[in-house]
Amino acid sequence: MLKPNSIHYLNTVLLITTIVILLFVRADKKEDIKHTDAFNQFYNIFSLETPTNLEFAGEKIPINDMEIYERYDREILTNVYWQSQTLLMIKRAARFFPIIEPILKQNGIPDDFKYLAIAESGLQNVSSPAGAVGYWQFLDKTALRYGLQVNEEVDERYHIEKSTEAACKYFKEAYLVFNNWTLAAASYNMGIEGVKRQLQQQNVTNYHDLYLNIETSRYVFRAVSFKEIMINPVKYGFHILPNHLYFPRATAKVKTEQTIPDLTVLCDKYQLNYKTLKLLNPWLRKPKLTVEQGKSYYISIPKSGGANLNRQDTLLFEQ
Repeated sequence: MLKPNSIHYLNTVLLITTIVILLFVRADKKEDIKHTDAFNQFYNIFSLETPTNLEFAGEKIPINDMEIYERYDREILTNVYWQSQTLLMIKRAARFFPIIEPILKQNGIPDDFKYLAIAESGLQNVSSPAGAVGYWQFLDKTALRYGLQVNEEVDERYHIEKSTEAACKYFKEAYLVFNNWTLAAASYNMGIEGVKRQLQQQNVTNYHDLYLNIETSRYVFRAVSFKEIMINPVKYGFHILPNHLYFPRATAKVKTEQTIPDLTVLCDKYQLNYKTLKLLNPWLRKPKLTVEQGKSYYISIPKSGGANLNRQDTLLFEQ
């Protein structure tokens, strides 16, 4: 049995321990409140006001329609708050839009179609699980239909200028069918026949009234959301210094009408490494290039390699 002095001692220890625990709990609560206040002050997620004048390729988007609003809102929220991905796309656009824009203009395609390349590939030479390849995501049969060369050594789906030209051929064909640029854009995702069939079955005449699969119903609005962000980046919290953008490299195009058994020989001639050659010419799929009689290719090299260029070697310099 505990003596009175022992009980008094235990009670004292218990009281001190309780006080210490309460002090720590109180301190933790103060720290939690401080942390929560700082979080609330510096980290905020906002819903976004939707512009009332949204349009794609000159066609006004009926944003007052609740279903249309929600489709657009999903895309703008996704792309504004996937900051790292959208930031990279803005940076890449500085490299590739100066190449894409004049090709669209020369072919009479609205400038807004450049945003489809972002929706398709993020302006990267990627391959999809379905076998679509390149900036414009052509399947091999479609690429051949629109004039691109696709074989083991040369795949022009990876060629930014030629694949953009091929995409323009498709857009013009689709516009002749639909007489509407938004439907032409949607058909790039679903196919001309697919869109035609849905218009006929649903007895409607425009993209916004169509009930479509999720991917195609999102497709045009994905492009519109990129357009809105890239035209107004600061409005959506993107602050990018000009020198942080990815600009095109100054290159010269070298014409070859002869087979090159080993592309490293070309690299040696123009004093560049194989990596640089591949980065500037991703359409070259093998370390050699077979050139059939009567055919020629233009290979991009850094403009700095121009010291070794003869006048007959180069077609043009890209600034």
